[in-house]
Amino acid sequence: MQQMTCSDFRQSKAAPSSLDISAAGLEKARMRFAAVIVAAGAGRRFGGNVPKQWRDLAGKPVVRWSAEAFASAGAEIIVVVVSPGEEARAQASLVGLPQVELAPGGAERIDSVRQGLKAISATGVQAVLIHDAARPLLQRRHVADLLAALAESEGAVPALAVADTLKRGDGGRVLATVDRAGLFRAQTPQAFRLQPLLDAFAAWPQGETPTDDAAVLERAGAPSPSRPAIPCS
Repeated sequence: MQQMTCSDFRQSKAAPSSLDISAAGLEKARMRFAAVIVAAGAGRRFGGNVPKQWRDLAGKPVVRWSAEAFASAGAEIIVVVVSPGEEARAQASLVGLPQVELAPGGAERIDSVRQGLKAISATGVQAVLIHDAARPLLQRRHVADLLAALAESEGAVPALAVADTLKRGDGGRVLATVDRAGLFRAQTPQAFRLQPLLDAFAAWPQGETPTDDAAVLERAGAPSPSRPAIPCS
């Protein structure tokens, strides 16, 4: 699985920047692809009565920033997975984007992702990017970099090197300092060739919950490329 380090995927309170990438870059990464935006979360960590993905950010709902980025990058279909009862809010947030379709969310994130994959499984696209709606800083060039990585791998994951000091503890006591060399924080969107991902989800054990979508492909034995990480910025 391709690993990518993207320092500019860090969350920020600033408004998302403009969507810009050269035509040559998009051509290099050209691949028929769909996007699945998981927007079924409750957003409790953000506080308030309205989930983060539906809040306003610089004049637009948070989820719309990502949907527009995918549309601008050439996604043939953008499936936004929403909780039951949130359909009207989603439609209002995404009005005017013809690529967008809604799908019902499930009890767990993995169930919501499965619903999104089901919606695109027969569309003929070659790849899918799965993204969390609460992360609005996606840009077209991120999409292009991820798609380009799929030329050599079944999956591509944007990742940030761990910068904090890590401690192993038990019972409120520090036991050891953990070596952070080679440790990364996985981000989204994560990109995959569609059929291998569908096969991996079909083989995933019932009752287990992956921490991200890449873990599903890893369990299926996706090969890792030998070349080093690709910087997104």
